[in-house]
Amino acid sequence: MSAQPVLIAGRWRASQATGTFRADNPTTKEPLPDEYPVSSWQDCDEALDAAAGAAVALRRTPPETIAAFLDAYAARAEKRKDELVAMAHAETGLPRAPRLADVEFPRTTGQLRQAAAAAREGSWALPTIDTKTNIRSVLAPIGPVWVFGPNNFPFAFNSAAGGDFAAAIAAGNPVIAKANSSHPGTTRLCAEEAEAAARQVGLPPATVQLIYRTGHADGERLVADPRVGATGYTGSRGAGLTLKAAAEAAGKPIYLELSSVNPVVVLPGALDERLEEVAGEFVGSCLLGAGQFCTNPGFVVLQKGDKTDAFIKLVAEKFRAAPVGTLLSKSVERSLTESVATLVRAGAEVVAGGKPGGGAGYSFANTLLLASGEHFLRKHAALQTEAFGNSTLFVVADDLAELCRIVDHIEGSLTGCVYSHRAGADDAAYEQVAFHLRPRVGRLLNDKMPTGVAVSPAMNHGGPYPSTGHPGFTAVGIPASLRRFAALHCYDNVRPARLPPLLQDKNPTGKTWRLVDLEWTQRNL
Repeated sequence: MSAQPVLIAGRWRASQATGTFRADNPTTKEPLPDEYPVSSWQDCDEALDAAAGAAVALRRTPPETIAAFLDAYAARAEKRKDELVAMAHAETGLPRAPRLADVEFPRTTGQLRQAAAAAREGSWALPTIDTKTNIRSVLAPIGPVWVFGPNNFPFAFNSAAGGDFAAAIAAGNPVIAKANSSHPGTTRLCAEEAEAAARQVGLPPATVQLIYRTGHADGERLVADPRVGATGYTGSRGAGLTLKAAAEAAGKPIYLELSSVNPVVVLPGALDERLEEVAGEFVGSCLLGAGQFCTNPGFVVLQKGDKTDAFIKLVAEKFRAAPVGTLLSKSVERSLTESVATLVRAGAEVVAGGKPGGGAGYSFANTLLLASGEHFLRKHAALQTEAFGNSTLFVVADDLAELCRIVDHIEGSLTGCVYSHRAGADDAAYEQVAFHLRPRVGRLLNDKMPTGVAVSPAMNHGGPYPSTGHPGFTAVGIPASLRRFAALHCYDNVRPARLPPLLQDKNPTGKTWRLVDLEWTQRNL
């Protein structure tokens, strides 16, 4: 069987491959029939050349055409929804409904349409005008963007359809998608419709390109290549940091989502008031999708007491009774097994689970681990090993002071949440805990589990290292997510007719918000 073609320079062609691979069906552990190429540097080089040419053409392309592409792509994808959902289900084991068909797929087409609206409206680019000095600035396309998609969201974070893709395109850049090896077929189907939509509206042929896999050395080489504008990466910490070192050595920006334990602090008053309710919310969040969310609550801090003992006992019972979900791949099962073993070696006690198996296909028993606050403070680095999947670590502090010291040692996370008494019995403790927790997380929640990321303009899906590579940017939330893939262009005393449309005296859309002499306005000058 010949390998599936790559998409380079507007043409589906055979790869200059160094080998092939197949994805597995994680529920059956059987390889799926299609073979995919491991591209040589020749493929990467040709894609980069084509992307560089497309970037030049896109700089002259009206935002309306880019927006039309994103809208057309969403509409085309919707016509192949059943096929896309079936492929994603086979490659990931995630349920067709509601997860893929009713939640993730519409979220993905919605992101594409939100990105289209942002491209049309233009305020994302922060056009800024100082009439006294006649200096004007605006965010502009940065150039070709590599997008590396993760294994756990085959649509919403897909390298050829997801949030990074939509943001990079809306900002005016071509994208080279590097498919995740767990769902190459889903990415191929997405890229087919993206390429067709680009032709439909007249975008440059290399606006969207697709490579499935490269060797490790070529991966480092491609993110550092002079033709690259930036890279968006979601995946493991080890691989991400290797790419980060290569990109930054060459002066190339790379935006990373790496790992996150997402601490949950449960204050005593919350357990006094609604112990069973909090336990139910926690178990539902932690085990949802077999725990394979970047915002999964993998670290819980409590304060010693009888209610805490009862809470731990109840969660353990619920973990043992709950069905064991299917993990996304053999590598996820292996990684989870290794991470739990690391936590146990560091002194965590297994309260429930702790072993592979128990579900259909690749799986791991629902696992609850426990450590004292004193022990965590001695072994805090090892006890924050990310166990990606249906596993969590509970840490029990002797008192509020020790709880706050524990929070001070938590690594940077995407989210952090605090459960407290609804009538205010925990308010004094909350003020202390939130003060310590706030700088350690991107998104702070109250009385709400972190699993799931709303596609809202106010959302921050980012956070301090190691959750991401830069705390000032978000991977979700339009228009802010577009700004990762832009460069700040300044114009000093440039003649009016030579300025970009967003910086000319007349507001080109009539709707774009511009900062004119320190006042946000939509008016013409």
